[in-house]
Amino acid sequence: MFRTSRPNDPDEEWVARAREGDTRAFDALILKYGDKLYGLVYNMTGHKEDTHDLLQEIFSRAYQSLRKFRGNSTFYTWIYQIATNLTLNYLKKRKRRSGVSLDDPESAIQQDPALVDTTHEANPERQSHLHELQKKLNAAMMKLSEPHRMVVTMYDIQGMPHGEIAKILGTSEGTVRSRLHYAHLQLQSALQDSWDERF
Repeated sequence: MFRTSRPNDPDEEWVARAREGDTRAFDALILKYGDKLYGLVYNMTGHKEDTHDLLQEIFSRAYQSLRKFRGNSTFYTWIYQIATNLTLNYLKKRKRRSGVSLDDPESAIQQDPALVDTTHEANPERQSHLHELQKKLNAAMMKLSEPHRMVVTMYDIQGMPHGEIAKILGTSEGTVRSRLHYAHLQLQSALQDSWDERF
């Protein structure tokens, strides 16, 4: 039957209710994935205002398109595809429109743990040792190209497997691994001096 051909989706019931017009069910889905989507978009834009604006657009697009969602992927994969597409398109437009450089993110981002992990729980002892390293990591992340920053965010920060990232980005696992390898080399190079000094 149709049900057996679909991937196992833990959100299936919520999605079905949302498709029937239950806004509380859709709100539950947003609550479930909102922090992770925030982390993804924030890592890409480097600006809180841009992130909030984009999240509104992502949630709006997802809600409007929900009836077209056929269940060929999980809801999680589907909404991430919407988020990555809208975010990358936004960044392209922003560069063309104003020449904004992602090498110069807003200063507040340099000290915001949310750039690295939106589920960050402050551990005073660890935070004091890693504060400077984290600032350098944030700056190094923002210097990566958008495709490289995207895979680092998904794999290293949000813990997604290579296969899931490949599905979301519409590319091969080999491409994901290649981008990760290159990005890791760039980050290691940027952080090597700080790492040697501290550790």
